[in-house]
Amino acid sequence: MVELGRVERYLLEGLRRHPLHLTLVDPEKTGGRKAGELCRRAERAGTSAIMVGGSTVCSTALVDETVRAIKKEVELPVILFPNNLSGISRYADAIFFMSLLNSSNPYFLIDAQALGAPLVREYGLEVLPMGYLILGPGGTAGFVGQARHLPLEKAELAAAYALAAQYLGMHFVYLEAGSGASAPVPPQTISAVRRCVDLPLIVGGGIRTGEDAGRAARAGADLVVTGTVVEEGRAEEKIGEMVEALRKVRRGKGR
Repeated sequence: MVELGRVERYLLEGLRRHPLHLTLVDPEKTGGRKAGELCRRAERAGTSAIMVGGSTVCSTALVDETVRAIKKEVELPVILFPNNLSGISRYADAIFFMSLLNSSNPYFLIDAQALGAPLVREYGLEVLPMGYLILGPGGTAGFVGQARHLPLEKAELAAAYALAAQYLGMHFVYLEAGSGASAPVPPQTISAVRRCVDLPLIVGGGIRTGEDAGRAARAGADLVVTGTVVEEGRAEEKIGEMVEALRKVRRGKGR
């Protein structure tokens, strides 16, 4: 059995107490020093880790600059959330090594991963295998990833894909409504997936308030991701509101 890495152990230990908040930074929108400042505020507000990535990031140099700026400001793990090979940075702590399970293009299912794997190995990045699902229209992520439309309300379809991810040996499942989505993944869909899989369940897209975050957690989300809302200002206040809501959803030692 492969021993879990430091970042994965850190996340799992946190989840024994309550669901966690992750802050997503898009280098094209909040890059360099600005990203470091935002993440410092996010850390003060109680976020548990920083994700770095975006649907249209095409400059590895910009990703490197952003990750390095964040690492200077926070002690939190920095996890890559790459859209392509350009999203891989040697300076991060870990990478969500993910397959977009409902893409119509094999490039996003396995080809990009095969091309990126040697770099991940060379850089010594901790690998967090993840099944990624884009639900609903999916915004830019759905367009770029050529995701087949997976209706938000079709809970049984999302659950089937998530269970396939578990059987394929992935360590995380991510339900994504898309950056800036008008509505988050419905609680009933989160609950359906939660009933089918034992993996940590990540939910993102369209989550703007503590109430949204708490609702997702009560439905079964383990990690709640927000990006757009913290880019719009008052990041510390908004993240603090979400973290407070998540900490009220207690987890047993079995999760």
